[in-house]
Amino acid sequence: MPELPEVETTRRGIAPHIVGSVVTELSVHNGSLRWPVPADLSEQVVGQKLLAVDRRAKYLLFNFSTGSALLHLGMSGSLRLAEPGTPRRLHDHIEWQFANGARLRYHDPRRFGCCLWSGGTHSQLAALGPEPLDPEFNAERLWHRSRGRKVAVKPFIMDNATVVGVGNIYATEALFNAGIRPDRAAGSISRKRYQRLAEEIVKVLSAAIEQGGTTLRDFVNGNGEPGYFAQQLSAYGRAGEACLRCAGKLREQRLGQRSSVFCPRCQR
Repeated sequence: MPELPEVETTRRGIAPHIVGSVVTELSVHNGSLRWPVPADLSEQVVGQKLLAVDRRAKYLLFNFSTGSALLHLGMSGSLRLAEPGTPRRLHDHIEWQFANGARLRYHDPRRFGCCLWSGGTHSQLAALGPEPLDPEFNAERLWHRSRGRKVAVKPFIMDNATVVGVGNIYATEALFNAGIRPDRAAGSISRKRYQRLAEEIVKVLSAAIEQGGTTLRDFVNGNGEPGYFAQQLSAYGRAGEACLRCAGKLREQRLGQRSSVFCPRCQR
């Protein structure tokens, strides 16, 4: 599933090619996504100038003067710039055409993503916590929100009400780097250790964005190129392999129906 770095990489890749241009055509080839594509989406955006492409959590916001199109890549979605004359592929469900000649296609084999419209703040964004790369996110927030909580720390930091966009891959890596077991009760972790964890969350997400995201099965950026952060993963996907710190064997467990890899020696 594309996580925050993949979505941010996509945003940075497509924005320079489409921002400031007018939408001349919107074609919905298959509107049966996680939620149906609004029947009037074309009426809302055609003839409108795209003012900005922003990101909130794992959502992309195509901002117009009249509202915003809200896009989510779901489990397997991607947005790609297509050269003129490039044949549409089987799972290219939505196509945006712009006055400057840019052509953007939403591709999603599993159709778990979405493309919605809102004239204001969409309900999907209303309850979200802070962005992990914004000053509002810090160790004090983690420590205060965790007091009295018995939930394991990994699902705690993956909760979008705590902080947005810390998905399974990056939560695993940040906890490994911080030396914290993913199954530790969130409320049992000290303020000092949350300081280290908050720093590692910022570091791992920033590094992944810088290198274009993580290639896992389906992800490609706006130009159809894979990400490269997977080459630097220390724990995720390495169950049974040697820990890069102590050479002990990495273990795997299930937390919140997600796979969690950790080092029983280095993480406590």
